[in-house]
Amino acid sequence: MLAYTVRRLLVSLPVLIVSTFVVFLVVVNAGDPVANFAVSRQPAPSKAAVAAFARHIHADQPVAERYWNWITGVLHGDFGPSVQPNLDIGHDLFTRFRVTLTLVAAAMVLALLMAVLFGVFSALRQYSVADYVITFLGFLFLAMPVFWFAVLLKQAGIWFNQQTGSQFLGTIGEKSPYLEVDTTWNQFTDRIGHLTLATITLALVSFASWTRYTRASMLEVLDSDYVRLARAKGLRRGRVMTRHALRTALIPLTTVVSLDIGIILGGAVVTETIFQWHGMGEMLVQAATSIDVYRTMAWLLLSAVIVIGLNLIADLLYAVLDPRIRYD
Repeated sequence: MLAYTVRRLLVSLPVLIVSTFVVFLVVVNAGDPVANFAVSRQPAPSKAAVAAFARHIHADQPVAERYWNWITGVLHGDFGPSVQPNLDIGHDLFTRFRVTLTLVAAAMVLALLMAVLFGVFSALRQYSVADYVITFLGFLFLAMPVFWFAVLLKQAGIWFNQQTGSQFLGTIGEKSPYLEVDTTWNQFTDRIGHLTLATITLALVSFASWTRYTRASMLEVLDSDYVRLARAKGLRRGRVMTRHALRTALIPLTTVVSLDIGIILGGAVVTETIFQWHGMGEMLVQAATSIDVYRTMAWLLLSAVIVIGLNLIADLLYAVLDPRIRYD
């Protein structure tokens, strides 16, 4: 497995380089930060100031040279200059990454638990009322746009706080700017309150499609010969479901989850914007608005590394879920 992991990493490296170069070309040609600097400042900057700004963000260099300087700088921890003065892109990126990681991890765990529980239950109760209800809810959440669902939940959270006279469900930011009684318990409950609505928004959209995959995969496994043999041997139903059927049924779900991580990160951008979290989503929106090339590339690079890394982890999990799979 170690040799396979090394081979996958070596294959992923050129994929990462080519993809970042293509994205770099797109981002560089998406707008002119120098022209934006010249027209957005009041009073209007001098030609010397505009030229100095162009040199600062390396806009006076050819695209290939700019990319080479950027990618080699990243290897040394330098993510390039920002259009915002005195902004360390690397420090800003990883500070915001911790915020986004909390949201994405919580949403994925919740979505996976719900997908497995409801998907397995739906498969075991095929064509029952519960199966139809779960199917209906799955398609309902799948059809709802993330931004609309986030706004809906935010308004519901505001209504709940008004009716209960509390501020438990945080609707703005990942934490309160201040607490009347600043204790460890209050900090914990405050974070949970702010995390609740954003996590539900991101989790339910993913849960909808993952439940369908789990149900379909579980139905296929339940009709397989080895599950029928396990039942015929007199094994307990719970043991057959968990040790034989569920492990195999989780393999397609693992693939789907690893492929959907990019969609989840995109959904996190929308969710963070609606709930005003200071995470990677806000960073991407600010970078795109201000035509900040290197700040945008930092977000895209980290996202690409996450997607490639989770796909590798998914491949390695196959051998854990199915002992018949071996990597030479």
